Amino acid sequence: MLFYALIIGALSGLASAFFRIALNFVEKYRESIFAAAVHSGIKEWIWPVIYSSLGITIALILVRKFAPEASGSGVHEIEGALDEIRPMRWKKVLPVKFLASLFSLGSGLLLGREGPTIQIGANIGKMVKDLLGQKDMENNPLVSAGAAAGLAGAFNAPFAGIVFVIEEMHEHFKFSFYSVAAIMVGAGTADIVVRSLYESKPVIEMLVFHFNNLSSLWLFALLGLLFSVFGWVFNRLLIFSMDIFSFLSQLPAWVTGVTVGLIVAILGIVAPEMIGGGYETIYKVLSFSYTIPFLLLLLFVRFILSVFSYSIGVPGGIFIPMLTLGIIFGMFFGIEMQSFFPELVSHPAIFAVAGMAAIFSSTVRAPLTGLVLAVEMTSNFELILPLIITTVVASVFTAFMGNKPIYSILLKRVLAKEKNPKQK
Repeated sequence: MLFYALIIGALSGLASAFFRIALNFVEKYRESIFAAAVHSGIKEWIWPVIYSSLGITIALILVRKFAPEASGSGVHEIEGALDEIRPMRWKKVLPVKFLASLFSLGSGLLLGREGPTIQIGANIGKMVKDLLGQKDMENNPLVSAGAAAGLAGAFNAPFAGIVFVIEEMHEHFKFSFYSVAAIMVGAGTADIVVRSLYESKPVIEMLVFHFNNLSSLWLFALLGLLFSVFGWVFNRLLIFSMDIFSFLSQLPAWVTGVTVGLIVAILGIVAPEMIGGGYETIYKVLSFSYTIPFLLLLLFVRFILSVFSYSIGVPGGIFIPMLTLGIIFGMFFGIEMQSFFPELVSHPAIFAVAGMAAIFSSTVRAPLTGLVLAVEMTSNFELILPLIITTVVASVFTAFMGNKPIYSILLKRVLAKEKNPKQK
């Protein structure tokens, strides 16, 4: 099993590295087209509109025609597969998820690369199991190893990949000494491959902070409380948006593609920070490039566009759009608290890191994964203590409010729709 996990990790790492390389090329090309339109007349706006519309249309066609389960992040599909209630058609999902995700993410929609790499990794696990003729009892650990490898490859975060499977998929993952070892081998191997082929630096390069002011811990608890409400609203709005826009699946792909592409292109030309996964926006937020009013506008617009982008049926993850929202709100909170309590806040960006962990904790209801992900992506290991406070408060209070883990909600939604195809 461990040897097969090694193979899965290597293949998942290769897939993640090539996906990130290809996506980087596509996004740079999109940015150049959009930038050229800014400095040209309004007639030149047609090219960004065509680019975004074509990307969304192709992504929708690929998913609808060949692999409907490749839409969205795919994490809930993996959880269903681990419970043996959802199929894993890796022969179709692997090429469709890879190609369609490049088109959907490259179009400028607010989607993340981690959803595609996680589902690709899990399907590679199923592929290796099938091709090597292993027993069905090894399906669960090998698929889980692929999922962990996919997350590790997306963010250079192997520990987060391991913890994600153990914590978020604990109801689906079958624990044993060797199954845990398998996901560790898979995540570690994938990370080595990605760092060798693509990059080894932290995904979010920022200041590395020291924390020694215990009297400020109550501020992190307050932030966690605010994010418990934030996560509750996000999950409900996401499901509401998916219900509202479910009619799009009945329209021709090109109609949805042109309509959404027009919105994305216009926003991308007028305000580039409003579209895309969010990495460039994160850097600008952390470098104090925006005023407080614009920061709030950015938070509102990206919030609405994040749930809308996920609702139209194209493949793509929700991690990085959520983390971007967490950073924006955390930065706003930090700036405001610094003005009131300058002796307690050494730098507002500390709360941006906490915001990453908090929003993940309140939406996915996986506080440990949120903590580890924020630390690994920013290299801020000394912030573990305040992040513990933030994530625990965010996850506990959002649970008190009745907020369910978003992937559990999505899985139940898919199963209900399968039983009753006419259900929205």
